[in-house]
This record gives sequence, structure tokens and C-alpha cells, in this order.
Amino acid sequence: MNEIYMTNEASGISMSEVEQCMEQLLEQYPDLKKVLIIPPDFTRCYSYAGEITQVLYKKLSPAATVHVMPALGTHMAMDAEEKEKMFGGVVPEEAFLVHHWQTDTISIGQVPREVIEEISEGLYSTDIEVEVNEKLINGGYDLILSIGQVVPHEVVGMANYSKNIFVGVGGRQMINKSHMLSAICGMEKALGVADSPARKVFDYAQQHFLDGKLPLVYIQTVTTLKDDKVTLNGLYAGPSRKPFEHAVALSEQLNICHVERRAKKLVTYLDPYELKTTWVGNKGVYRTRMAVADGGELIILAPGVKAFGENEEMDRMTRTYGYKGRDYVLKLFNEGAFENRIMAAAHLIQGSSDGRFTITYCTRPENLSKEDINTVGYEWIDYEEAAALYNPHTLKEGWNILENGEEIYFVKTPALGLWKVD
Repeated sequence: MNEIYMTNEASGISMSEVEQCMEQLLEQYPDLKKVLIIPPDFTRCYSYAGEITQVLYKKLSPAATVHVMPALGTHMAMDAEEKEKMFGGVVPEEAFLVHHWQTDTISIGQVPREVIEEISEGLYSTDIEVEVNEKLINGGYDLILSIGQVVPHEVVGMANYSKNIFVGVGGRQMINKSHMLSAICGMEKALGVADSPARKVFDYAQQHFLDGKLPLVYIQTVTTLKDDKVTLNGLYAGPSRKPFEHAVALSEQLNICHVERRAKKLVTYLDPYELKTTWVGNKGVYRTRMAVADGGELIILAPGVKAFGENEEMDRMTRTYGYKGRDYVLKLFNEGAFENRIMAAAHLIQGSSDGRFTITYCTRPENLSKEDINTVGYEWIDYEEAAALYNPHTLKEGWNILENGEEIYFVKTPALGLWKVD
């Protein structure tokens, strides 16, 4: 197909331009009878994928059967309120498919052990089964449209492209082992890096098991948020890796904030509608950790966080072992504590500061109590008390001097970027 590359850093891409781009894409696939759209879930509500899904559904549904399968990975399924907010009531309930990562996948190949050893420089020795939702293979779709936001990411370096398939609608092996690969190789070395170890694994799987075998087109976005308004700055579509590469180049400019010095106290905010568990809320840790000073404090305002894991299994693992450091978790891992739940070990490693700085979670006690938070290795402050000191609705992005003279650095939407000191 003729791939689509559209960039507008200054004022953003309009909805009419989005519609024109989607029309240009679909004109290249006439007579479609059955289409699968794979957008992200509500934890990527700033991706503009909801709006694009609405446009595509309106254009396709009069003549074709259209299904929408959110790329949940291990996340909980979207509820009715989240679907309404993200897809505007355009997609009817019967069009949604729910991906169950533990039961709905089939194998399409294997990344060999020697490839993983080469990628990890000998740090990780394993093969990886490549699993995807069976409907991608057996669903009879004429076209599969994978929509997602390219933004710095703690596991894969820069999110989206084939991650939307191999993790978003993937299975246990790839999810588990790609997360562990990233944790073992070092998250801070991967964050914001396009060709991270996990990305190299996904590229191998894409080239060997998807390219030329599925009618798959990637739609990649780059967005920014200002004054609570999402702006679409980049829109790139096509079956090759090039749309991803264009999106990476723009995201590196717009979504990575280079802070001039490390903050002794950094405060970040987790939107209560978007982030409801530490499993996804720890973006507040991943995306800001490189801007926190040694011996400093990261304060996470988390009014909507009610659990640790996105499912019962991962919640239990987090409560059992906690965010208590790389060495502690790797010892447990080597003793077999995380058999077939490797991603839990990776998540616990990535959610710890390894003693470099303090992490304080500020929750509502009726959601997660002081005891709950302390048990997993974090400090705790009541959300209302913390918000009185650090009001997320009045603090400005970046450096702030409070009334008591304290200097803090504030990040309002950690999921939209990466903050680092070079």
C-alpha cells in the first residue's frame, strides 16, 4: 500500500485530516467484508486511538462486519464507562471482542534461544513462543488494523507497532519473557530507545511470523497534552516498520522531557479514570525515575488506585513479594517463585527504586490502606492530606516553589512521556 505519513508539530492534525487519511488508507482495500480493529485499552486514553477507531467504524460498518478487540495484554477488560469515554458510543457492544491472554492464543512460531542470548548479550537464555489471539489467524478477516500510540515505554523502549500484537493480543510466554528480558537488561537503558532488547524480539517475530502472512496494517499516533487537551501531532499508517520509525522520531522530540537537574522531590499524578492499579499506575515510577535525585523522594498522587494487579493472580503476587528491589526479586526468581509468572518478577523489579530514592504512594485509605502500601515496600500518605500539600489541579508542569518554600518538580501525566536528566 501507499503508506501515510502526516506530521504537524505546531497546531496538530485536525479531525477532518484524520478522516481523509483513513479514507486514503481504506481506498487501497476495496470490497472489504470483515475487518478487525485493535486499539489500545483505556490506559492509553490519550492516544487518539479512540477517535480513529470511531472514524474507521463509521466508514466500514455499513458494508462490512467490523469487530473491535482492545489490546488488553494482561489488563482488566474495559467497562461500559471506559468504552463510552474512549469510543463515544459509536461502537456497539456486540462489536467488541475481549482478549483473554491466558486462554485465547495460539502459537505462530518461536524465537530461538540463540537469538535471545545474542540480544541479551548472554544475560538471558531462553526461547520464546510467539502467541497471538487465535482470531487473528482463524477469524477470516480481510483487514486487521492495529492502532496505537508511540511513546516512551518501560519494557519495549518506545511503545506500539508490533507490541500491540505480541503483547496487546498476545499470550503468556511472550508477555512474560519480554518483560523479564527488559528487566534483566536494565529498564533505564531501554526507556525511550527504539531498538531496545524487547523491540528486537518483536522485530524478529514480526519478520518471521507476520510479514506477508496477515493482512495487517499499523496505524501509529504521536500525541501531546496541554491544558487537558490532547493534540494529535503525528499519524503514520502502513504494513511496514517505517510508520513506527517516523512516529519514534517525532515522539523523541515531543514526549521526552530533558530536565536540567534531578529533583529532590518529584510529584506525579495518576488520573483516577485512567489508572486504577499499581500495575499500570507505576508508569509514575518508570517514566520519572531518571529525574529523581539519589536520596530523593517520588510522591505518587493516586486517588483512583484500588489494587496492585490488573487481575487476581498478579495482585496476589504483588502482595506476596512486593516492590523490594532487583536482587531480592531475582533471588526469588532463581528459586522458582515466579514459575510461569515471569512478568510479575519483571514488574516488581521495575517498580522498585532499588533503594536509590523513596517511593511514596498517596491513596485513599478505603481503596488501599497504609498497611497495604507499606507491605509491598512503599511509603504511604493519605491522598487528601497529600493533595492539600501538592494540589495536582493547581501545580504547574515542571518546577514549583510551594508556599512553605519547598521546591518540587511536578509531572501531571506520566503516561504521556519520559522525564530524564542527560
